[in-house]
Amino acid sequence: MQDSETSERRIPPIRFPADLPVAERREEIMAAIRDHQVVVVAGETGSGKTTQLPKICLELGRGRRQRIGHTQPRRLAARTVAQRIAAELDTSLGETVGYQVRFNDQVSEASAVKLMTDGILLAEIQRDRLLRQYDTLIIDEAHERSLNIDFLLGYLKNILPRRPDLKLIITSATIDLESFSRHFDDAPVIEVSGRTYPVETVYLDPVEDRDQGVQEQIVQVVQEIAAGHYGERGDTLVFLPGERDIRELAKALRRDTELDILPLYARLSQGEQQRVFDTSGRRGLRVVLATNVAETSVTVPGIRYVIDPGEARISRYSYRTKVQRLPIEPISQASANQRQGRCGRVAAGVCIRLYSREDFERRPEFTDPEIRRTNLAAVILQMLNLRLGDLKHFPFIDPPDPRMVRDGYKLLEELGAVTPAGKLTDTGRQMSRLPLDPRLGRMILAAAGQQCLGEMLVIASALSIQDPRERPADRQQQSDQSHARFKHEKSDFMAWLNLWRYYEEQRQTLSQNQLRKLCQKEFLSFLRLREWRDTHYQLTVACRQQGLKPPRELPQEENYNGVHQALLAGLLGNIAQFQEGRDYLGARNRKLQIFPGSSQARKKPKWLVAAEIVETSNVFARVVGGIDPRWALTVNPDLLKHHYYEPRWQPRGGRAVAYERITLYGLTLSDKQTVNYGPIDPVESRELLIREGLVAGRMQPPPAFLKHNQRLLRELQDLESRTRRRDIVADEEVLFRFYDERLPADITTLRHLNSWVKRQPDAEGVLQVPRELLLARDPGQLENQFPNHLAWDGLELKLSYQFEPGGEADGVTVTVPVALLNRVPRHLFDYLVPGLLRDKCIALVKALPKSLRKQLVPVPDYVDRALAQIAPGEAPLLQALAQTLSKQSGQRLSADDWQGVALEDFYRMNIRVVDSRGKVMAQGRDLDELVARFRQDTKESVGSAGRNSPARDKVTQWDMGNLPREWRFRQAGVEIVSYPALVDRGEHAAVELLDYPGQATLAHRQGVLRLLRLHNAKQVKFLRKEILRSNADQLALAGAGLEREALVDDLIDAAYVQALDLQQAPRSEGEFNALLQRAGAPVVQAANELETLLRNALTPLSSARQGLAKLKGGQFDTARRDIDAQLQVLLAPGFLRDTPGNWLAQYPRYMKALAQRVERLNGQLDKDQRNSGLLSALWQPLAEAMAARPGLLLLCAAASEYRWMHEEFRVSLFAQQLGTRLPVSQKRLESQWQAVEQWLAQHPR
Repeated sequence: MQDSETSERRIPPIRFPADLPVAERREEIMAAIRDHQVVVVAGETGSGKTTQLPKICLELGRGRRQRIGHTQPRRLAARTVAQRIAAELDTSLGETVGYQVRFNDQVSEASAVKLMTDGILLAEIQRDRLLRQYDTLIIDEAHERSLNIDFLLGYLKNILPRRPDLKLIITSATIDLESFSRHFDDAPVIEVSGRTYPVETVYLDPVEDRDQGVQEQIVQVVQEIAAGHYGERGDTLVFLPGERDIRELAKALRRDTELDILPLYARLSQGEQQRVFDTSGRRGLRVVLATNVAETSVTVPGIRYVIDPGEARISRYSYRTKVQRLPIEPISQASANQRQGRCGRVAAGVCIRLYSREDFERRPEFTDPEIRRTNLAAVILQMLNLRLGDLKHFPFIDPPDPRMVRDGYKLLEELGAVTPAGKLTDTGRQMSRLPLDPRLGRMILAAAGQQCLGEMLVIASALSIQDPRERPADRQQQSDQSHARFKHEKSDFMAWLNLWRYYEEQRQTLSQNQLRKLCQKEFLSFLRLREWRDTHYQLTVACRQQGLKPPRELPQEENYNGVHQALLAGLLGNIAQFQEGRDYLGARNRKLQIFPGSSQARKKPKWLVAAEIVETSNVFARVVGGIDPRWALTVNPDLLKHHYYEPRWQPRGGRAVAYERITLYGLTLSDKQTVNYGPIDPVESRELLIREGLVAGRMQPPPAFLKHNQRLLRELQDLESRTRRRDIVADEEVLFRFYDERLPADITTLRHLNSWVKRQPDAEGVLQVPRELLLARDPGQLENQFPNHLAWDGLELKLSYQFEPGGEADGVTVTVPVALLNRVPRHLFDYLVPGLLRDKCIALVKALPKSLRKQLVPVPDYVDRALAQIAPGEAPLLQALAQTLSKQSGQRLSADDWQGVALEDFYRMNIRVVDSRGKVMAQGRDLDELVARFRQDTKESVGSAGRNSPARDKVTQWDMGNLPREWRFRQAGVEIVSYPALVDRGEHAAVELLDYPGQATLAHRQGVLRLLRLHNAKQVKFLRKEILRSNADQLALAGAGLEREALVDDLIDAAYVQALDLQQAPRSEGEFNALLQRAGAPVVQAANELETLLRNALTPLSSARQGLAKLKGGQFDTARRDIDAQLQVLLAPGFLRDTPGNWLAQYPRYMKALAQRVERLNGQLDKDQRNSGLLSALWQPLAEAMAARPGLLLLCAAASEYRWMHEEFRVSLFAQQLGTRLPVSQKRLESQWQAVEQWLAQHPR
């Protein structure tokens, strides 16, 4: 009703109960109200101030045109007070006296008195800034100093000067009355006593251990009260800090069956709370265990004793940690007196304080008002919406801590409700019009954008009320089982939706009475569920007023992501990341745990968002849901901190990039995301472009000028690697300055660079680096000493260089196709390249033992003279160096003198093996190891050489046409020559490509023999049967230590070789067929001749072996080893086939010479040992040459001559009387070896 109305309301007769103290002071109060705009009326519970002051105002004529507004902190009190006043005025509720609470409005045009919650009056300010519908306002229970009360009192102080007709009456318990009076310019204070009896205060010495001892002390005091220790027995009220303390004490007290233990706290079910106020069904002495809810909010009837431990849980918001703490603190003197006042209402009472009088007197006088210990975001938001100015200048009774004010603004900024400058945003204005905590309001607005407004209205309204799921202390397990159906596997928030759907389904099918019974059965509070639904309805209406369109029914399809992203909009500061055990790391580095009652406590989601974070015994996250941290990235980007690290150049992208780490309040939401660094730090990005992109040449594709510069730089750097020095190429800073001076400051990417180059006609020329700029010094003639290729056997092997001490490829690297690996001479790489050979030789000489080295000083001079005589690659380097240095110094040196010497790796060639495509297979500095490792790969690589390769398997007849002597193919850029040969494979032959011509000649002859034997199988069978079959032959073979089967096969092969003259085996089908025509009687005749020759040799051989066996003792070991070595060569597998006929005819003589040597050995041991040593020394170089060059004796006539001269020399030494086939001596042998060496030099492998 507005003041423009002219009609006055009719007020029924007013009567005042004579027994109420306020009625006794009625005239004084009326005068104060009449004479002052603001009056403070103080009185204890029972004084009648709440019910009688509105009647006094009516009696003064107020409420006739406007209304008397009367606020209460709680809805229940507003309703019950309205009912009481209406009853005293003998009118129906809603007529003269009405009330309005959140979901119920029973106020009519006739209502002169309007009871309401302080929240309702606050909401009316938005529509009625000067509250003109009221001529009187009574702010009741002002001593509670809630946030709403303090804001109302501050707001009213501002508007009273503009509303001189408005009367303000502040009622309070007798607590800090001076503050109210002082705030309203020394307004008069009228104190009215309550209806009380005397109360005795007893102080007990506190126990030392407060955690354990207080409970035991309370139990003892209760027992003493029950025993009459403090006077007449009576009901007792015990104050405790929290629910757990109540449960634990109740358990201890219930052991006494005479006591009726009644808990009382806010979360208790309505039925259990009602037991406290129902005294009809007493079961003994009543002991009420209550939190501080019983200080002022409710009056417990019949209390004679109060036990006060002096502690309470006080809600305190920490602006540092952003956590709503509930610490247990000592209560103030005012709270202690309020507790004391709970007894003495029905008879004389006793207040037993479990602390000392001195402790009481040291305590603060009053409890901090809520405005000094709570988050101020809601107040700030309303003030901004109402344009009430800066909160710091608002006339609060107790101004809030400036740090709390700043924190409130920060929360609103987090929610997007205010700008960093503190100005209200459009979102903030919308939030202020929703009757909700700002966090919940922000969630609802965000939900509209996430298409989950219906779900969020349910969740937000649930978070606005007390949890309707009841959990009685004595039936916790049953209630948990009943509530389990509502749980959600990933989120407590989604559990609200499950409960809502269930409740709505039941509500629509059951009668109200049935629904009540169902709720009771399933441990659900019927009243709180109804409150939930009423809140939901109110929020739905408010949303529609804002232009939002909530759905009429809750969607059935789950929108988990949308719901939790909307939740994040209001709870951004309540996210946390799992650490280990049960611990989470929350915003601003706070450690917390999931509240044990949450469905997620054991599941431990990696990331979560919580409806609230509360500190009690620990810091707990209550009502949580699992989230993806990336969802938080879009909620309020202004709050995110972006950290950039590891800036680097990205060649493919042609730009500088960096890793981005995005954090929110210290939590990493996203990490290692690659982002463009140019806009973030243009200066460093340009430097990276120059240093990494241009100087280092890491651009794809490179501009033309960069290709030119890089090619020039590579040439010079390669020269440095070859020469193993780092003073040829100029420092990178020279290149950096070159580009830096020429490129504009705004070029940070390759795209920018290319665009600039196109616009500048001469840019390409300007950016090409001159060669002289890159040179730190003149390289001189060094380039010729470090070639790009190593020439060998008509081939060129690629050389590369690396100057990287300790690196795998440090020094010179030669690239060898795997097909060539087995052919490369072992000593070829000893010589490295000309530019390193001298240094290597100097290092080798310096590594010699001092006794040898001292004759070679100065070392460089000796090395220079030696290198002038050495032909690189003709012989192993150590051997050549030893020989030349020996000649120079007169001191005998050998390659063995360097045994065990280890030079630095770069003095040994690094051999890189590549396959046919040029792909690296392996690399190393040990050629023998690589050859052994890739032997099969080498064979396969050669065997598959070329598309028309002649290689083939399982050949049993000559059907391959003409077989070329050479086959050329390319591999890894190198032309390779292989030698096709028909190779014996036992049951058949095969065409293979072999590495060396001598090797191919030997193998090919054996392959042809295999084909001949296959074509003449009957003849071969006959010869096998007839040759060496007599008993005498068997005895001779046994004595000689030979096996008949292998020897006969060798003899048959030799018969074909001699009969058909196979020194030059056929390479065409015609030549082969011609041999077949001749392979008849001549072969049998040759076999018979060979059999006779063999028998002539077997007899002396058998004699020699028998004589050697008789010589016992170690003094014969040298001779025995030499004889074994001789026979291994003479009687090697295939000796009949491979030995030329003219030398094979000498075998009987060789065996006789051997027998005579053995016969004379016992008397000529010293001479025999000297001869053995001489023969070994003369044989060694030939043995090494044959190992390095398979087929050497076929290829080199000088080598073949040397081999048989050596055998003849044996005869001359041990059986001179048998004579020799040709003149022979040590000197002749040495001269012959020179001829062999000359051939080897002329035919490098």
